[in-house]
Amino acid sequence: MSNAVSTDVGRDAPRAVRGGLAKRRQAEKRFRFLALAAIVISLAFLALLFASIVTNGYTAFEQTAIRLSVFLDPQVFNQVAMENADYAGLIKAALRHRFPAVKKRRAKRLLYKLMSPGAAWQLREEVLHRCDLIGKTLDVWLPADDDVDMLIKGRIDRHLPESTRRLCDLQIRWIEMLEKDGAVKKRFNWAFFSGADSREPELSGILGATVGSLLTLIVTLLLSFPVGVATAVYLEEFAPKNGWTDFIEVNINNLAAVPSIVFGLLGLGVFINFFGLPRSSSLVGGLVLTLMTLPTIIIAARSALQSVPPSIREAALAMGASKMQAVTHHIFPLALPGVLTGTIIGMARALGETAPLLMVGMVAFIADIPKSFTDPAPVLPVQIYLWADSPERAFVERTSAAIMVLLVFLILMNAGAIYLRKRFEKQW
Repeated sequence: MSNAVSTDVGRDAPRAVRGGLAKRRQAEKRFRFLALAAIVISLAFLALLFASIVTNGYTAFEQTAIRLSVFLDPQVFNQVAMENADYAGLIKAALRHRFPAVKKRRAKRLLYKLMSPGAAWQLREEVLHRCDLIGKTLDVWLPADDDVDMLIKGRIDRHLPESTRRLCDLQIRWIEMLEKDGAVKKRFNWAFFSGADSREPELSGILGATVGSLLTLIVTLLLSFPVGVATAVYLEEFAPKNGWTDFIEVNINNLAAVPSIVFGLLGLGVFINFFGLPRSSSLVGGLVLTLMTLPTIIIAARSALQSVPPSIREAALAMGASKMQAVTHHIFPLALPGVLTGTIIGMARALGETAPLLMVGMVAFIADIPKSFTDPAPVLPVQIYLWADSPERAFVERTSAAIMVLLVFLILMNAGAIYLRKRFEKQW
């Protein structure tokens, strides 16, 4: 009887094992399916986000211009210096000449609104470079108002009721007449890349914010890289292993996880209120981002130093090199690719930060391009934040276009980090 029981158990055991293996395989398949589905969903949302940004922003790289025949009346230039002439009045006179039927004051105001306030400044630059045109008629392309720009780009439906549009039927009729005469066209928007911030969407640009970001990153790099690398080398190669160094290491790891706005509050309290450094400047922004970037660089540099095989240290010391010589001539050069990669990633994170810079006043409206580290300066992420909060429809496309530019910078920086890692990485 005992033999029969053992035979039955022997028969059931393979069946139970096979059943357990089948269940585990099914669970593995489900896990793989869920993991793949999560990746596909994440990529789909990412693609949807990028598509939304590109769809809203690509039109910002073009700007609508209107061709006007402007008579440069000598009487306008005889009374004052050429720099101070009434160029806006010349543009208004050209519009009245182009539409002679417009007589009423209200209709004239509507007609003048077709042109951007910056058209007078562009005409001024044209005349200052061509003084021989005084007394002649100049055919010039001048920027249109942002509402006209949105209409030409299809962002405003001209078939909607007049009460729901920012342009009235009379203005649309004038625009259609200009289009019929070939006096309206879209040109590459150089002002977006060569100008600073402006209250007028058609005149706003990212050059001021780009220069501000560059100056801020220079301060961050000059401070965070040497301090971070020196700290990592000391902790990894020279510091004794005791409670004090353990305390420092724990706090460095904790600082890497601190919300960025905390560093902004620290910068506001220390650099501005205590030391009295200029608010809204690249210097203060760079100091704040240095505090935020240091833990990332230190951790990356320590990991790179740890990746160097101990045999290299031992060989250098065995050949009579001092500890400092072994580190500077052998260990650190081999760890440099990893150090640079971590530094670039830290700088890319600093480039995209907004919250800490808001706390030190870099949210102010600044219409000038910064010339030094102490000048008031915007940065690209804060510029995007300001434009996103503006009510004008034209600022929506400027916001998306600025995001596209910022993403290009971030992609280039991360691509540079990957290149350095692949180019100089050594397999042990």
